[in-house]
Amino acid sequence: MTENSEQLYEPRVRVRLDFAYDGGPFSGWAKQPGLITVQGVLEEALALIFRRPIYTTVAGRTDAGVHALHQVVHFDVAQDAWERLPGRSQDEPASALRRKLRGALSRALADAEAELRIPACLQGYMQRAITVSSCQEVPSDFDARFSALERSYRYLLEDGQDETGSNPLNRHHAWQINPTLDLELMNRAAQNLLGLNDFLSFCKPREGSTTIRELRELRFIRREDGLIEASIRADAFCHNMVRTLIASLVMVGEGKKDEAWLISRIEEPVRDSQVRLAAPRGLALAAITYPEASGYAAQSEKARNLRTPLNHKPVI
Repeated sequence: MTENSEQLYEPRVRVRLDFAYDGGPFSGWAKQPGLITVQGVLEEALALIFRRPIYTTVAGRTDAGVHALHQVVHFDVAQDAWERLPGRSQDEPASALRRKLRGALSRALADAEAELRIPACLQGYMQRAITVSSCQEVPSDFDARFSALERSYRYLLEDGQDETGSNPLNRHHAWQINPTLDLELMNRAAQNLLGLNDFLSFCKPREGSTTIRELRELRFIRREDGLIEASIRADAFCHNMVRTLIASLVMVGEGKKDEAWLISRIEEPVRDSQVRLAAPRGLALAAITYPEASGYAAQSEKARNLRTPLNHKPVI
């Protein structure tokens, strides 16, 4: 029996990590050759702890510059390696992993700074750009991506720069817009997008994936600090879907497009040159919701099934 075949039969533990990150310094979530990504740094930190490669599955990928207030991954590790984590301490393995991740992430982020050749005067710039809030052992049928019931995003905008100018402290986490936006009009128009629809007009399709999603919430409020906060919630999102929805509604709020145009985009889905993307810095993955443990497998199976467009009959 080879070493690889032995690993297939050794007892495994599935681990869930809940964490957050500042997406500004990273080239997105997904690991890519020659780029510094959140997945790359996190997996480097895990490899330092377990002394072998660790491969993570994420709840939802984020683009370059997009933040996460709440992100989730799962990974599998040998049971003996999991049980060795506490060492001589009295910690549970999950507590020991979270503690060790602080040091391992610090080292991995320092390595990232070196790879990016960040000047000495800015050393430490990436420290704490990723913080882990929770580590736990979960059932083997938990899937960070497919077991999720829904995802919520937050988007921040700063408008009215033509009148008051922009606040430089907002430039890293809000999309700054020159005109003052009509939020009442934007909220009314957003209601036409809710429900189960084909969002091809508002996303970049991935090969083999559907563009049908159930959009459950999309609304804008003006906060006391003057920023506009958009709340977006759905069962799942297509690539670039949130940023395109926000940009489309901003065009409505600016008076460049009307409500009828937005409705036509959902009634006649098409990928064309009218697509516009909101700035990534305003976007943050805010929350991911999961069922009780007994529902992990059923939800995962449901999510893996491709949705059928409401206005299309199945081909026989």
